[in-house]
This record gives sequence, C-alpha cells and structure tokens, in this order.
Amino acid sequence: MKYRLLGRSGLRVSELGLGCATFGTNWGSIGSDKEESRKIFNAFVEAGGNFLDTSNRYQESQSEQFLGDLIHPNRDRLVLATKYSLVDGLADQNDPNGNGNHRKNMVRSVEGSLKRLKTDYIDLLWAHIYDFTTPMDEMLRAMDDLVRQGKVLYIGASNYPAWWIARANTIADFHGWTPFVATQLEYAITERSCEPEFLPMCDELDIAWVCWSPLGGGIATGKYNRGKLNPNELYRLTDEVDDGKRHYWHNVTVRNLRIMDEVVKIAQEIGWPPVQVSLRWIMQQRVVAIPIFSARTVEQTKEDLGCLDFTLTDEQMKRLDQASLPAVASIMPEVGPYPYPMLEYGSPALPEFYSRLLLFGNTEYKIENHRRHFQFRYRR
Repeated sequence: MKYRLLGRSGLRVSELGLGCATFGTNWGSIGSDKEESRKIFNAFVEAGGNFLDTSNRYQESQSEQFLGDLIHPNRDRLVLATKYSLVDGLADQNDPNGNGNHRKNMVRSVEGSLKRLKTDYIDLLWAHIYDFTTPMDEMLRAMDDLVRQGKVLYIGASNYPAWWIARANTIADFHGWTPFVATQLEYAITERSCEPEFLPMCDELDIAWVCWSPLGGGIATGKYNRGKLNPNELYRLTDEVDDGKRHYWHNVTVRNLRIMDEVVKIAQEIGWPPVQVSLRWIMQQRVVAIPIFSARTVEQTKEDLGCLDFTLTDEQMKRLDQASLPAVASIMPEVGPYPYPMLEYGSPALPEFYSRLLLFGNTEYKIENHRRHFQFRYRR
C-alpha cells in the first residue's frame, strides 16, 4: 500500500480507502454483521490501509457504532472520515433542523458522531450533499470553528458542484478559514460525467478526488452477464446479482456492458480479475484519485485489495479510456460538453469563429506561457 497527500494538506492517506457503509445490519442484505465487519476492517488495515470513510447516515448510524469499537486500539494511526447533512439514526424526521448543512445540525451531528465513534476528533468531516438553503459563509465558518476546537482536523465536500467548491475555497482563503482539501464524487470507469468540471478544478486548486461507488454499483466487477439482459429492457439486473433491492439497476445498460467487454478482455490478457482492473484504472488517473471501495465479505475485500499488486500500461489505459468515453452530446465529444468545444475551436454555428485566434490574433505562438494550463480532454 502506498500513501497519497490529501489535496492541499500534509495528511497521508492510503491509496485505497475503505467505505464502511456496509458495516451494520440495519439496511438488510447490503450490510455485514459485527464479526464480518471486523474481518473486513482487519484485512484492510493489515494491507496497510489507513483511510476509513463512513457517515452518520450509514446503516442508520450503526456503521459509526461498529467503527467506534474497531478503531479504538489504533485510533491515532487511522484517518477517519465521516459525514453529516442527512438524517441520521437519532434525528427526528419531523424536526426541520434535524438535517441540512447549517450550523445547528452540523454541531448536533458531529457531537453524535464523536460519541458513536468513541473518539474526541474526526480527521476529515465531509458535508455529505449540497444544501442549497444554507449560506456558504455560515457553513464555512461553522466548519472552521470545529477545526479550531480540535474536534475536526480537515474538511471535504461530497456531492457538491465544482463552482461551489471553487468559490468556497476562495472565500476561505480570503478570511483565513479552513479550506476544503477533498471532494467526494461518484466516479467509475462506467461513470465519468463529472470529469469536465472536476478534473481541472481538482488539478488547479490541489483538491483530492475521492471516488465513491468506484465499481459502478457492481457493474464494474465484470459479474454482469449480457446474456441475461432482456433486449427490450435496457435497464435490468441479472439473476445472479439481484438481491431484490435493485439500488443500482440504472447502471446495467448496453453501453456499460460494452465498456466491461474491454475491461474483461484486458483482465484476461494480464491475468487479473476485472474488479481489480476497474479499480486500478481510477488509481492511475491524472489527479490524486482515491477509490473508496466497500465490501460485504472479507473475501470481497481481499479481492479488491489485489489491485495494489499490478499497474496498467499506457496502452491498456488508453484502451480503457477509449472504451469508456461518456456519451457527450457535443460536436467534439473528446473535448467534452459545452463550453469546452467553443473554448478550443469556437462556435459550431460559426466555424470561422476561432476563439483562440480572436483571443491572441497571430501572436499565440510567440507568447511563452510559463503557467501550466489544465486543458480538459477525454483521454483517447
């Protein structure tokens, strides 16, 4: 296991994070009992993992309770991340202030998490999801207060727009408040729609890219069979993996199965399972990308950890990039959606309108630009 700096911080986190949403039995078949959770935890830590990700919401707060017992002997060696925003196991569903990102719920949630986790500090506190009702400065100042009190060390934003994070860090820098060091997004070889906005932002602002659902809800494991996909139903789970809940039924599409054809082909060529190839692809992205994987059994955990034992070649990465290009409705899909084609080539309606020519005239090649410019482009 190697370690990466978490964004614009000196914090060292393992290159794989363990998602603990499965720690608990309150969500039925997608969870693990305490003994199995212990085995999963031990396998991850023994492999060198130190980055644990949970939420006050997971398993109706049971995930934090399980973790509180598991982390106690080695608390200071672990990087513990949890989230607030959503209704947790103790909140009153009828209380209008029992959720959201405002100061009152933040303080209530963090105090509850500290008790369940049996610790006096949280390494990384995530805002779980964008709350458009809470002013930005209220949230930033409240999080900064928690950092100054020593209850939280670093902060992150999960499921937030790129513009919001960029603006928030600008305001935080201006006031001397704690900035966001990481963002957590849904990202997998089958789900790359966030790339055009977030890749340049993370690169420019030195924000870590933490990926939830890195296996696309299971589709990127390679265990879905096209033969079981009804041609008249583009969205349907196969019999082998359908537990009756169908949380990620929308991921089983003809497009995603085609992507997995290439993943499986490369997996067979190099002798590693498709699930490991899918995780490895994320780990070799251009920015600091840390997959947060979850497992219900220790066997699944050990299989996922196998992605640490090899690397993909440039040629293999290129094949996977090409196979997984998002279906972008754009005149230049490899550049991304609007406004990127216009920034690069000008207006599609006016081909002679070449943006860079009008920006620089005939002098662009004469200008030595020492500033590194992150030009987004889907890798082909």
